[in-house]
Amino acid sequence: MNESTLKVEGARYIITVDPQRRIIEDGTVVVQGQRIVQIGKRNELAEVSADRVMDARGMVITPGFCNGHLHVSYAHATRGIFPDDLGPDYLPNVFKLQASMTAEEEYYTSLLGITELLKYGTTCFLDPGSTKFPSVCLQAYEESGCRIIIGAQVVDQENPLNIPIDSTNEAVSKMRDVIETYDGKLDGRVRAWAMPFSADYASLELLQEAKGLADAHDTGLTLHQSNAAPSVQMSLDRYGRRPVEHLEDIGVLGPNTLLAHVIGLNESEVDVMARTRTNAVMCPTAALKMGGGTTSRGMLPEMLANGVTVGLGTDAANNSNLVETMRSMYLAAVLYKDGRQSTEMISAESALEMATIGGAKALGLGGDIGSIEVGKKADLVLFDTRRAEWRTLFNPVNNLVYGADGRSVHTVIVDGNVRVEDHRPIYVDEWDLIQKVQALGTDLMARTGVSFPSRWPLV
Repeated sequence: MNESTLKVEGARYIITVDPQRRIIEDGTVVVQGQRIVQIGKRNELAEVSADRVMDARGMVITPGFCNGHLHVSYAHATRGIFPDDLGPDYLPNVFKLQASMTAEEEYYTSLLGITELLKYGTTCFLDPGSTKFPSVCLQAYEESGCRIIIGAQVVDQENPLNIPIDSTNEAVSKMRDVIETYDGKLDGRVRAWAMPFSADYASLELLQEAKGLADAHDTGLTLHQSNAAPSVQMSLDRYGRRPVEHLEDIGVLGPNTLLAHVIGLNESEVDVMARTRTNAVMCPTAALKMGGGTTSRGMLPEMLANGVTVGLGTDAANNSNLVETMRSMYLAAVLYKDGRQSTEMISAESALEMATIGGAKALGLGGDIGSIEVGKKADLVLFDTRRAEWRTLFNPVNNLVYGADGRSVHTVIVDGNVRVEDHRPIYVDEWDLIQKVQALGTDLMARTGVSFPSRWPLV
């Protein structure tokens, strides 16, 4: 089968994030089918022909960004309704709304969330199990062309969050069914993992069975693992061990395990993660808005120093209210400088690595995405630097991390296919989709009774 070729020609800079961390000036990328086949200087590749040649002058090209923790299927329907100080009532309301959603509503909400991600440069993300109707939402994944990891969010213990409780056998069966049905779908753009919601609400058997599923199916396992003070104390009371230490004791950690949030670790738990090669994803946008203590208790510098692979996420659009991975990248680069009162903390380069190659490795996809290299999948983002926030331009990494945001994303390519061009998604009428989700959000709040009026009068 003949595969079409795409030549992205003459970029001002290509930030490859390859093993040498090369930045190519006046560079060209050649794509055949899904994969990158050539990278180099424009003049070196001038004679290479292609089915389509894309003019990238004035652009900075980066790998597609990876968002390692984003609840995509429900939050856009009621984005921004929750008061800042809702506290422990936040998640029960979230899951009450989610439980009421229909398959059609989840499809449209997912498509809008994915569209926002793609428009701002995120080409791959993990939805930590909150999608109820994957058979319907698969259509949104196919139409958008995104790269996604899904799973079944399960618990088998009582919880205060309104998450439905299954028996252990039912929970394991749900996870297995999703993995066996969806892993590898859409030419491999869909992966499926085991996804117990949290060790706090899962039996030891469920956690161990989930790890067994991940191992047996050559896939991954993710858990919400913020290490909030009550969780730490509960683990100490029950097992005499801190949470991450206990997860190691029961055999749940390893290179195919991803722990999300991981704010309240201590040095021993960082050592455990490094020793077991367990991955982490931090969501600074959510931690800041929810008062999680990431600047006072977060151990991101220590994790990186100890060789833990760390990616970045944003959590949901109704707690952080942000799903733009670049915001988390910026925050990762600045928060610990301020919190530790040292500019020796996480550099712009380290933050970019977490948003690209580090995030890809944390998701088990580092061999295919996360950097611009020959043989890798063509997940590319083109930033238009002919904008005030990019100028003046001498160090493209600094400009990207500290000055730019998703508004300057011009073109997004996933698997060699253009999905966003000239700032617009090419697969959907965005305004029609927005209006649809606005209406379904109104209906969702009306039938659940979950709503919070504006503190300032609407007149």
